[in-house]
Amino acid sequence: MQKITPCLWFDDQAQEAAEFYTSVVPGSRIVEIRRYGEAGPRPAGMVMTVEFELAGQRFLALNGGPDFTFNEAISLSVDCASQEEVDELWSALGEGGSEGPCGWLKDKYGVSWQIVPRALPELLGDPDPVKSQRVMRAMLGMKKIDIQELVDAYEG
Repeated sequence: MQKITPCLWFDDQAQEAAEFYTSVVPGSRIVEIRRYGEAGPRPAGMVMTVEFELAGQRFLALNGGPDFTFNEAISLSVDCASQEEVDELWSALGEGGSEGPCGWLKDKYGVSWQIVPRALPELLGDPDPVKSQRVMRAMLGMKKIDIQELVDAYEG
């Protein structure tokens, strides 16, 4: 059992979102669906929570009503081993959502994601400030991160 589990508050799309996320991220699954009972506060039989895993990380999706919405203050950061993985996740998660700067996007449910190639923090962390700052400038001009453009900037 995971000690801390992020809970995502949806109006009424918890199951739809969890099914979408588990279809996009390899190694993911729906764990359990719980429904509201007669005591409410939502209609009896409506999905209350969906427990799901994304690549081994457990999440809870709650149909809590329209009182709260997502914003960029919380995002899900995804470590990507290759440009192919960046491209696939960017395309799938971004469909129906909106692109942001520096590898950020919002999905169709309003959840913010950071699609981060593993090379980015490595290049940004280079002890040579000239190289790392060239990478930073390149990243700041991107929406979806392009690894080759980062490498080109790094190499100057």
